[in-house]
Amino acid sequence: MIQRFKASLAITLAIIMTMTGAFAIPKHTYAATVDLEAKSAILVDAETGKVLFEKEADLTLPPASMTKMMTEYLVLEAIKEGSISWDTTTQISEYAYEISANPEFSGVGLKMDKDYTVRELYTAMAVNSDNATTITLAELIAGSESEFVKMMNEKAKEMGLPDYEFVNSTGLNNSHLGDNYPEGTEPDATNMLSARSAALLAYHLINDYPEALDFSSKPTAEFDGQTVTNWNWMIPNMPGHLAAFGYEGVDGLKTGYTELAGNTFTGTAKQDGQRLIAVVMKTDSRESRFRQTAKLFDYGFQHFERKQLFDAGYQLKDESEFEVTKGKEDTVEVETKEALQTLVKNGEEEQYSIKYNVDKDQLNEDGKLEAPVEKGQKVGTAELVYSGEESSGNILPDRNSTTVDLVTTSAVEKSNWFMLMIGGIGDFFADVFTGAVDMVKGWF
Repeated sequence: MIQRFKASLAITLAIIMTMTGAFAIPKHTYAATVDLEAKSAILVDAETGKVLFEKEADLTLPPASMTKMMTEYLVLEAIKEGSISWDTTTQISEYAYEISANPEFSGVGLKMDKDYTVRELYTAMAVNSDNATTITLAELIAGSESEFVKMMNEKAKEMGLPDYEFVNSTGLNNSHLGDNYPEGTEPDATNMLSARSAALLAYHLINDYPEALDFSSKPTAEFDGQTVTNWNWMIPNMPGHLAAFGYEGVDGLKTGYTELAGNTFTGTAKQDGQRLIAVVMKTDSRESRFRQTAKLFDYGFQHFERKQLFDAGYQLKDESEFEVTKGKEDTVEVETKEALQTLVKNGEEEQYSIKYNVDKDQLNEDGKLEAPVEKGQKVGTAELVYSGEESSGNILPDRNSTTVDLVTTSAVEKSNWFMLMIGGIGDFFADVFTGAVDMVKGWF
């Protein structure tokens, strides 16, 4: 009976242990520190791409007019490459006119047979989220919106966006476009992005083309004799009651709304030299998307600060020397070429350390540097290692760690032929002596 009880108890404990593992409390992340009313969200450092907060950031959802960030990028790229200029003029197509005349969509009221400059069209798109001007720019650059959609998806792939599908230039549902939906897409399709992809798109837009912020930061703009208002109510000095939503440092970036997408927003703000990018998707209302974004910005600016953790010239204790062969010196010291810095959560400075990643191509088969060695020669990298609470990584596919070059502090000349020969002879007799000792040991 006792043996059966012990066996039963052992099985019960095993089951409990298994269930405990299956339902274990997940590792703490920064995401647990903000109570956010949004289906999906992310907060990142706009300089490094470091993720400071995320909530279901990989859910693929309709971005609505946040889609226009990609259109803006491709317009600015075309200007940089010289295929169009800010002063290039164009007229709108019947398709763009139909969209502009539809009161259900954001619109500035475009006119047929009128010349509009790229600057005018871009301003209406960036400030007032105008759909018809967006379509007109897409047609100007690619010849048709269908071809432009191909460019959008190609650029998304090039940027490394993890989750995306572009089916039109505006963010409307294709069903809104009637028979004008882009060729090669489905009549009921819609653009799709994750919050992480939206943040990465915004990162590229404002870092590759910071002039985009000159437009997105305007509370209002003049277009064809009328004043249009920015849908981003977080910009300081918005007119009237909208000023209540203003947030210090906000200068972009793109709102969005459709019935399918709900209310979305990609915002960016800069305070004391630190810029953040926030994305919220599927919030309850226009007002809520800004309130949730303000929570993210408050968290980022209040709890994180960019700090230099290790100076240039830093050396790891007991790892500051590399052995050198065929040189006038037997060793050479190494150090960090630049300072190591990152955005640090308050009180976590001591949870960062450095590790060396040696470039094995710089070493011979014995793991030594071979003379001559130049001063400042790169021998690997020094990587910043975080040992605290689990963080959420980086939106940039190739930047999951912060590193600087690990370089030599001095030069080591190659030893002359005579000394190399003496060294070789010494090595020869050392090998002979070692072999003789081993042989003698074998006799006894």
